[in-house]
Amino acid sequence: MKRVLVTGATGNIGREVIHFLNELNQECEIIAAARDVESAKKEFLGYPSLSFEWFDFENRNSFASAFESIDRLFLLRPPHISEVEKYFQPLLLAAKESGIEEIVFLSVQGVEKSSIIPHNKIEALIRSYGFKYIFVRPGYFMQNLTTTLLAEIRENHTITLPSGHAKFNWIDVGNIGEATAMLINSFPEYQNAGYDITGTENKDFYQVTYLMSKVIGTEICFNSINPLSFYFKKRNEGVQKGFALVMTMLHFLPRFQEEPEISENFEKLTGKSPTRLADFIEREKIKMTRLNWM
Repeated sequence: MKRVLVTGATGNIGREVIHFLNELNQECEIIAAARDVESAKKEFLGYPSLSFEWFDFENRNSFASAFESIDRLFLLRPPHISEVEKYFQPLLLAAKESGIEEIVFLSVQGVEKSSIIPHNKIEALIRSYGFKYIFVRPGYFMQNLTTTLLAEIRENHTITLPSGHAKFNWIDVGNIGEATAMLINSFPEYQNAGYDITGTENKDFYQVTYLMSKVIGTEICFNSINPLSFYFKKRNEGVQKGFALVMTMLHFLPRFQEEPEISENFEKLTGKSPTRLADFIEREKIKMTRLNWM
């Protein structure tokens, strides 16, 4: 029985990966890696066969015990961690020393075109250490509208980013989790390659806020600002330096890149169609609104 360790287990992606791995008819033992194990156990009460390991990206003392007897590692990058050599180099070395041979890494679409973003460097490290790998490269998370961008949407009815008219491919985190679970479960069939996981819609934020306005019934506006102003705006809001920098790059660099390619990998892996953005906004509109909106 393969033992699969899922990092970021209590986050948006990790939770979905565990959910869909648990649903698959497969012979893997799933272990949730979490910084707060007791809290994680409460979140996964409906998963009696799930095991737990203490794991903290920022604490090297957690690596050896978490990686012991693990065959396959699902790895992601926490949003606030951008220093690859400081955090991911020792992590990957520890994984290698523990005997882990297979890594599924949550990267990002277009990573191969940008050596600046952390995901590119992490992919390079994984290859350089000789791991068998799968790189999952999703488009832009629909859930950003209900997480990192939510406060401004609810308070000001606006979205402010340095993205201009750059188009992003919109994908539901649930779709990413399901496709990733399929790849983890069938690792030998897909190993040593990268897979774009996309939705069917490329839209810029002017189009997205127009769609949100129609679905929600309240006008939402998009403000495009220069990247330096955006970076300091995030810092003034209390966002950590590394996270603010990555947010800036991920929203500014697409202005100089071609429109994202739409992939059929999700349909091929799951036999399903990905979530439409309008359906996602309809599903989540309660989170985006306040009772005193008129």
